[in-house]
Amino acid sequence: MKQQALIHSLTDKSPNSLRKKVNALIGQQLSTWNLARQNYEALATVESKEMNVWGFPMRIQFNPSRIISSGAKVDPQSIKQRPCFLCAHNRPAEQQGILIDNRYEVLVNPFPIFPRHLTIPSVQHIDQKIATHFEDMLLLAQHLPDYVLFYNGPQCGASAPDHLHFQAGNKGFLPIEAHWSRWRKLSEAIIKQPQFILLRHITYPHTLLAMESADISQLRLWFDRIYALLPHNANQPEPMINLLCSWKKGQWIIWLFPRDLHRPDCYFAKDKTKLLISPASVDLGGVFITPRKVDFNKITEQNMLTILEEVSIDCQQADNICNALQTMK
Repeated sequence: MKQQALIHSLTDKSPNSLRKKVNALIGQQLSTWNLARQNYEALATVESKEMNVWGFPMRIQFNPSRIISSGAKVDPQSIKQRPCFLCAHNRPAEQQGILIDNRYEVLVNPFPIFPRHLTIPSVQHIDQKIATHFEDMLLLAQHLPDYVLFYNGPQCGASAPDHLHFQAGNKGFLPIEAHWSRWRKLSEAIIKQPQFILLRHITYPHTLLAMESADISQLRLWFDRIYALLPHNANQPEPMINLLCSWKKGQWIIWLFPRDLHRPDCYFAKDKTKLLISPASVDLGGVFITPRKVDFNKITEQNMLTILEEVSIDCQQADNICNALQTMK
């Protein structure tokens, strides 16, 4: 069994404790693991371009290494037939991590989108479901203040829907996080209490809710209420949702993206309209990932808007959720 590089506890209140361990892990992995080093070096030269969608600056990144994720087969049969790449016994020998309370491991993602990109899988092979692990995400974000934590639902971009995991990327990269202080002014307060606020962004290109609070119990309460109101059918392991989470100035900000579809129509097209884009938290946060150069070259602002509209719940569904929440004040 591989030795863990470092250990950490979420009860550790020392500032910078996990930050220092993560920086050490990244340095160690990039010096000893050729695949990771090569992909991070390649990331420095990937092409990107800025786009404007309904007045919001967004970015397209041409990232060939992400074809593994964008093209992943996540149907139950395909999942059963492949070894889980997040289980410790299936990982590359070079991959080391930081053990968190004997429950999670912080790993360097060898196929990065961010200049600093982490994957945080459970040490147990359990399904990707956020309901009983939401507070874990908040605590991890608190211990990683330089990062945005994100969760992709099992039918919302997770390439390992059979293994619980979060990801984290350095702050300042995603437009929604980098510009939130300005974009927040374009939101309406659905719930406003002394210890909690729920916002609905009224002009973002797709349905976006945001929770802000320093009280983890309030965030848990209102997340459970939102979660219970999300569209859900018996064939889905959980309601479709993507989450981003940031710890800043003593409080959490959680961006919620309720979903209606896993992949847009253009993903399945057989003609020149095909775009191999499988939206997940990063895309919904403003950085579209295109693993094929042809898609990077031809995608337009209208394509991006159409994709966002197709995979998100519609305005009427969002209205119904917000109206129901307002009766729970």
